[in-house]
Amino acid sequence: MKISKKIGIIFILSLLMFIQEIPSVTFTTIAVKSDEELSNINSTISSPIKLPLNSSWPMKCHDIRHTSQSPYSTSHITDLEKWRFGCGGVDGGSIIGYDGIIYFGDRERDVYAIYPNGTMKWKYHIEGWITSTPALAEDGTLYIGCWDKKLYALNSSNGDLKWKCGSHGGIIVSDPCIGDDGTIYFGTTRGQNEGEIIAVNLNGTLKWIYPTGDYIYSDPAIGDDGTIYIGSDDSYLYAMNPNGTLKWRFKTGSYIKAPPSIAEDGTIYIGSYDSYLYAINPNGTLKWKLDDAGTSCNPAIGKDGTIYISRHTKFIAINPNGTKKWTFPLGEDRHIDDSSCAISVDGTIYVGASISGVHGGVIFAINPDGTEKWSKTIAREWCESSPCIAEDGTVYIGSSTYGYHFGGYLSAFGPIESNSPPETPMINGETNGKVTEEYWYEIGAVDPDMNPVSFYIDWGDGDEGWTELERASGELSLFGHQWWSRGNYTIRVKAKDPYGEESDWAYLEVTMPHSYNNPFWWLDGLLDRFPLLQRLLEVLIR
Repeated sequence: MKISKKIGIIFILSLLMFIQEIPSVTFTTIAVKSDEELSNINSTISSPIKLPLNSSWPMKCHDIRHTSQSPYSTSHITDLEKWRFGCGGVDGGSIIGYDGIIYFGDRERDVYAIYPNGTMKWKYHIEGWITSTPALAEDGTLYIGCWDKKLYALNSSNGDLKWKCGSHGGIIVSDPCIGDDGTIYFGTTRGQNEGEIIAVNLNGTLKWIYPTGDYIYSDPAIGDDGTIYIGSDDSYLYAMNPNGTLKWRFKTGSYIKAPPSIAEDGTIYIGSYDSYLYAINPNGTLKWKLDDAGTSCNPAIGKDGTIYISRHTKFIAINPNGTKKWTFPLGEDRHIDDSSCAISVDGTIYVGASISGVHGGVIFAINPDGTEKWSKTIAREWCESSPCIAEDGTVYIGSSTYGYHFGGYLSAFGPIESNSPPETPMINGETNGKVTEEYWYEIGAVDPDMNPVSFYIDWGDGDEGWTELERASGELSLFGHQWWSRGNYTIRVKAKDPYGEESDWAYLEVTMPHSYNNPFWWLDGLLDRFPLLQRLLEVLIR
C-alpha cells in the first residue's frame, strides 16, 4: 500500500469526518518533566537560534515564509541525473546544510546525511516512519518529526542525538519550523479527530500546546512579526502568537492539509480541499479566493509575486490579484499530491509528480512561461517529495519504490566535473531450469560516480534491449525471463550511465534441458534426479 506524507491510516480516518464549527479553545502550557517526554538532553542552549543564512535550503520550502525561492540559478541544469542514492523511500523533502550536506528521512526509519557526491556521511535510526522534512538551526542542530510521536534533535555534523521530545501523544507528519528565538513549531495528529499545534523550547521541553478540532498535516509558516500560521483538518487556518495564544483563525470550506506561504506584504496564501486557494490579509480577513486551485501542496511565491501551485493533473501560475496567469498540464495519467515546488533565481520551477497513482515518479522542470523545460521518470512507483536547490544549482528530490532491496531514492540533477563508466554488472540466478517457466535474475552494477545506470540485457534467444528505468549504483534489481526452446543460452548484460558511458559485458551461461512439449518430459526429470541411471542409458545406447 502506498504510504504518503498526507495519506495513511490516519488520513483515511480523517476522510470520514464531518466538518463542523468548533468552539473557541485556549492554549495549554505543558512543561516536560518525565523521561517519557524528554530524554537524552546533553546540554541546554540559552542563546537564540535562527535559520542559517548561509545554507542554500535549510528547511521545507526554503524559508520560514515558505516562498520556495532559491537565490541560485539552475539555468545550466538538464535532465542528466548525476547520482541516485538508494534508501527506504523519501516521501518528505530534503534540505541542505552549510557545507552542501543533504539531510532527509525515509520510510525505513532512518535519517540520512549525504555528501554532495552521493555517498553517505552518517545515518541515524529511529522507531517510526519519517515523512517529515527536517529543519536546520543556526548552530547545526537538525530537527525532524516522526511517526513514533517524538521530535528529534540531532547533531548535523555526526548524527548524534542531542535530545528527543514527546509530542503529547501525537504523530508528527508536519514539518518543523524554527522561530527567531529558536522555538520549534509543528503540528500533530492524535486520538480520534484531534490535532495540536506544539511549540518546543531549545532544550527539548514543551513550551506550549494549542489544540485544534482535527488532525494537523499542515506545516507552520512564520511571519515577519513572529506570527505562526498553520492549517488543520478542522477547516481553519490558525494565526498564533509566539506565546501560544490565538490571534485569529480563518474558516475555509474543507480540510487544510497544505502548508501556508507568506508574501512580502504579509498576505497569507493557503489551499483548502474545498478547491479554493485563499489569499488572507494579516488581520485574518479575506483578500480573495480562486476556485480550482485548492491543493495539499504549498503555494510557492516567485520573486515577482506570482503564486505557483499544483492541483492534481496541472500546475498553475496565479497573479497576486488572484487571476490565473497560465496552466501547465502534467498529462492525464500524472498528478501531484504533496510535492511542494522549488523555484530557482532564473525562474525555473521544479516539482515531483506520480504516474497513475503508483506506476512511476517524475520530476518536472517548468519554464517561467509555463512550458516544459524537461522531465524525467525517477521511480517505479511514485514521487511526493519536495525538491530543493543547492548553491551550485544541483536539484535534489526524493522518490519511493517498492524495490527488491531499496524502497526509494534521493536523486541529484546537477553539473559534473568528470565521469567514469560503470563497472561490469553482476548477474545472479538459476543456471539450469525448464523451458516455459519464468526465472528471475538479480542484476546490478556499481558506478564510480554514483550515477544511476540502465541495463542492456541480451537473454540469448533474440530477446534483448535496454531497461526502461535506471537503477541506483549498487542496487540489485530483479528481471524475469522465459525460454521457450531447449538449449544452452548465454545471458549478456552491460550497464550505461546517463552520460552514455558503458561498462564491459557480464555473462551467465544458462541451460534449459526440459520441455513440456516433449512427450518424454517425465524421463528428463527422472534422469536429472538419478544421474547414475542417465549414465547407464548412455552406455546402453553406445
